[in-house]
Amino acid sequence: MGKIYIIDVTNRDGVQTAKLGLSKLEKTMINIYLNEMGVFQSEFGFPTTRHEAYYLAANLELARMGVLQPMRLEGWMRAVAEDVEMCFKQVPDIKHLNLSISTSDQMITGKFLGKKGKRDIVNMMVEAVDAARALGAETVGVNAEDGSRTSLDFLIQFGLAAKEHGADRLRYCDTLGYDSPFTIYETAKLLAENVGLPIEIHCHGDLGMAVANSIAGAKGVIDGGQDAYINTTINGIGERAGNADLVAVLLALTKAKGIGGKYELGYEMDLSKSWEIARFASYAFGVPIPINQPGVGANAFAHASGIHADGVLKDPDNYELYGFEELGRGEPELVETGREICTGRYGGISGFRHVMNEIMGEEAIRFRDAEEAEKVLELVRYANVLSQKQLVEDELLFIADYPDIAKQLMTMTPLDY
Repeated sequence: MGKIYIIDVTNRDGVQTAKLGLSKLEKTMINIYLNEMGVFQSEFGFPTTRHEAYYLAANLELARMGVLQPMRLEGWMRAVAEDVEMCFKQVPDIKHLNLSISTSDQMITGKFLGKKGKRDIVNMMVEAVDAARALGAETVGVNAEDGSRTSLDFLIQFGLAAKEHGADRLRYCDTLGYDSPFTIYETAKLLAENVGLPIEIHCHGDLGMAVANSIAGAKGVIDGGQDAYINTTINGIGERAGNADLVAVLLALTKAKGIGGKYELGYEMDLSKSWEIARFASYAFGVPIPINQPGVGANAFAHASGIHADGVLKDPDNYELYGFEELGRGEPELVETGREICTGRYGGISGFRHVMNEIMGEEAIRFRDAEEAEKVLELVRYANVLSQKQLVEDELLFIADYPDIAKQLMTMTPLDY
């Protein structure tokens, strides 16, 4: 039986959500949390986008240092040979790529406006895969955008061409959330059987079925004889109605009837990181966690009905499918109501030392001298300017531990005009 792997796309699909975004430091913290959680791969950005280059290089350096290991870092781009060449020019050390192109009749007609046909789509894709392999990519995924509105025959033709040219995976994209659990199961199974590649399942929530479709699609892939890869985002943040939520997918894979215990995860996942990563993403994006969000919502373990309260007090298993402790919840959240010293863009060294002492205690002596403390404070100021919000403890500790990486993350070089 095949295995199921998680590829999180928060730092690609999540950040291109309208009206939302993350600073480069926040994107890096997301990668650190994903790695700690056990995610197989993070789609960590856009290698053809100039303002991403320093951030991508900095995260690849963190991977070399062992900070972002064993998780893979993968870049997304169009399945265009010129884009692949630009990718390696801007981020020469990148090793994992996902190449995307539209495949449905709707997109070929309505997006390419008759200038390209199905043969052109396949040719563009294989040229991009060839370029990626020639330039040193270790793994290449190929994305069929709008796959759920693409004929099965063409999807198989597309996948077989990708396989012939050395692609490692085929990503089936339910780009508009059009699939149902029944249709995606059948399509994913047939793709796995007929293409003979591992299949990625990428689902959106336009009809409210992103998580269900992801699970059903992965089941289809495994039943078709291949490993399955599920794309997720933290808190389901993504374009329009969002993507499959990371925590909800993990809960379904490990707890759902007929799924939990039956299918093996490729990487051991640490569910106890769920609350921490959901809370940080909510803060960084500025989007509250819905009160009824599975596992991490404020009401996920709240009981008001007398019957429910009585039952859960007698035995939590009566009305809770899983324990809040499993998700890293249970500690009280403390809010300062008296004196509070903050540090940020206008902060001084005294306030900064106070904040760091509060966080680290005796470990604050990690600053060798006043000059080093001032250097870190200056980076904290810039990080605050870029994020437009107060930095959390983990961000402050990251800057203190990796000041050179933090400086790289905050470096921008606009085009000369």
